[in-house]
Amino acid sequence: MLYPSIDELMNKVDSKYILVTLASKRARNLQDKSPLLLSKPKSHKYVGKALEEIFADELGFEREFVIQTSKLEK
Repeated sequence: MLYPSIDELMNKVDSKYILVTLASKRARNLQDKSPLLLSKPKSHKYVGKALEEIFADELGFEREFVIQTSKLEK
């Protein structure tokens, strides 16, 4: 059984795409020796540690809305 579960993580983020993107970017940072935000993670792998940080509300995100206009509108 996975900790934290996907159902628990989906309460923290809006979509699975955001969850995967956030976890993968954080896992890459951890791999590059970025300091861990948790004192005692259960997971030994970078992605698991990133997911635990998201679940513990130690890691968050902000949405950036970009409005693109097509060239046809001009």
